Amino acid sequence: MRRAHETPAPSPAEVDLSGINLNLMVALDALLHEVHVTRAAARVGLTQSAMSHALAQLRELLGDALLIRGRGGMVLTPRAQQLAAPLKRGLAELRRALRDEPSFEPATTTRRFTVATRDFFGSVLLPGALELLGREAPGVDLSVLHVDSNTFSSHLETGEVDLAIIVAPVPSGPGLRQQKLLTEDFVCVVRKDHPTVRRKLDLDTYLKLSHILISPKGDGVGAVDLALAQRGLPPRRIAVRVPYFLIAPLAVSRSDHVLTAPRRLIAAFRDAYELQVFPPPIPLRPFDILQVWHERFDGDPAHQWLRGLVARSVNTGSENTRTSRRVRRAPAS
Repeated sequence: MRRAHETPAPSPAEVDLSGINLNLMVALDALLHEVHVTRAAARVGLTQSAMSHALAQLRELLGDALLIRGRGGMVLTPRAQQLAAPLKRGLAELRRALRDEPSFEPATTTRRFTVATRDFFGSVLLPGALELLGREAPGVDLSVLHVDSNTFSSHLETGEVDLAIIVAPVPSGPGLRQQKLLTEDFVCVVRKDHPTVRRKLDLDTYLKLSHILISPKGDGVGAVDLALAQRGLPPRRIAVRVPYFLIAPLAVSRSDHVLTAPRRLIAAFRDAYELQVFPPPIPLRPFDILQVWHERFDGDPAHQWLRGLVARSVNTGSENTRTSRRVRRAPAS
């Protein structure tokens, strides 16, 4: 027991690791194992003079001789003996940390992921993704944000957004990676009790109808308008423009308008809204939907798992969802 008049022993000084060369620790481990300068040098691939220089630096750094001459050669000082085991464990742990891939366990993680997209993802991909999450990663939280073409590239780089799901082509941006999720085509849809459209939708009837256009920016023309112009056909009447995919099927179900929209979008609402679906009376080019991320996260196990989950949510096998070099632009419908 310490007497009242005694002062406590000073705490050991904090070691500033920023000023220590890691190579010196590797040299120290060899010296403590071999207890011989020449053999320690050979162990780590140094010359004898380089190891002698390292020993001199270590003695100055640690304030201890570390190795001293004994009857049968060099022996370790008590301080060196004390350092041997924890130093070996520390270097082994560092090697393991640098060698092994970071671990990620979907079943136990509580990580939050952020996906930027338009509402098309919400209706077509999100239900499947949530089903997979519930089975494989019940602790994962998911945030779905509206994709902004002006900022999503920088948000992917900083990690504010983990993944963007967009229509091809990908806007230019350094370090962006992409993978095709699916190729989508168009269908035409009207309500089931439409007064003029029954079992067939021909081009003449199609052109006489008023149309709903899904236009995220609220202006411009769609794939239909471009196809009509290329064939020298008269323009259609766009009676309603909506910025969101999910509004359009409901608007069709309550009006006499016709909508030309992605097939998977309509499939999600066909029965609930009692819609009639027809092939377009003019050929329309299909388009690709991509998932996009930044190269910083190429090798991150959590990001790799997320990308795989999104790909599986659209029933696309890994061999069929590799990055496509030839992707097609999808104009507004």
